[in-house]
Amino acid sequence: MKALILYKSIHHKNTEKIAKTIADELNADIYNIDKVSPDIIENYDLIGFGSGIYFGKHHKSIFKFLDKISKTNKKAFIFSTAGFPFLKSMFHKELRDKLKSKGFEILGEFCCKGYHTYGIFKLFGGLNKNHPNEDDIKKAKEFAKSILKN
Repeated sequence: MKALILYKSIHHKNTEKIAKTIADELNADIYNIDKVSPDIIENYDLIGFGSGIYFGKHHKSIFKFLDKISKTNKKAFIFSTAGFPFLKSMFHKELRDKLKSKGFEILGEFCCKGYHTYGIFKLFGGLNKNHPNEDDIKKAKEFAKSILKN
C-alpha cells in the first residue's frame, strides 16, 4: 500500500515530529500540505492528514486542501497534537466528517500531547512541555503499525 502523509505544523513542530514518525513506520512520502497540489493523492492508496489543534479543530489549510479534491475511494487516517488530547474525538470530528463526505474510508485516529503555548497558556509557561516525548513517539509508531493491519 503506497502511503502519503500530509501535515501542517507551525509553532513548536509538534505535529511534524509525529508526522515523520508515522511516515517512517509506513514508509510513506511526507509533505507539508501547503507545498503540494491536491492531485497528489491520486498516486497513493492511503493518506494521513494531520496538524495541531487550533480552536478545537485541525488547521484550516487541511480543509482548504480537501475542498479542492473530488470524491474518492481512498483510505485515510487522522492524527494531531493538542494541549488536551483526551478531547480527540471532538477535535477530530470536523475533519472526520469532511473526509467521509469526500469518500475516504477512515482507518484510524491518533492524538497525543503537544507543547501548547497559545493564548493564556503562554503566561504560565505552556502546557505539555517536552511533548511529544518518547512515549508519544512510541504510541505513534504503534498507531502506524495498526494502520498497516487494516
